Amino acid sequence: MHFEGILIGVFSFVIIGLFHPIVTKTEFHFGKKVWPLFFVAGLICCVASLLIAQIVVSILLAVLGSTFFYSIRELHEQEERVQKGWYPENPNRK
Repeated sequence: MHFEGILIGVFSFVIIGLFHPIVTKTEFHFGKKVWPLFFVAGLICCVASLLIAQIVVSILLAVLGSTFFYSIRELHEQEERVQKGWYPENPNRK
């Protein structure tokens, strides 16, 4: 039996699930100004996925990189959610 597909699915679910609190905490503490870090991390992961021969690791790095890229959009949307009052605003950051 081949369990690679199930493994990729489970890890993709975990990676995407972990990024929701990462985005909310990042926006709370730093705001959306850190989006270039997400871009660089996504770029590094995607380039690494092209260079790694092991298919499962390559796919998971591509999923991680894509999640970093998507999180840039989510950071901007999270700021809007905070402005609407759906999430708390950090009183120490202006």
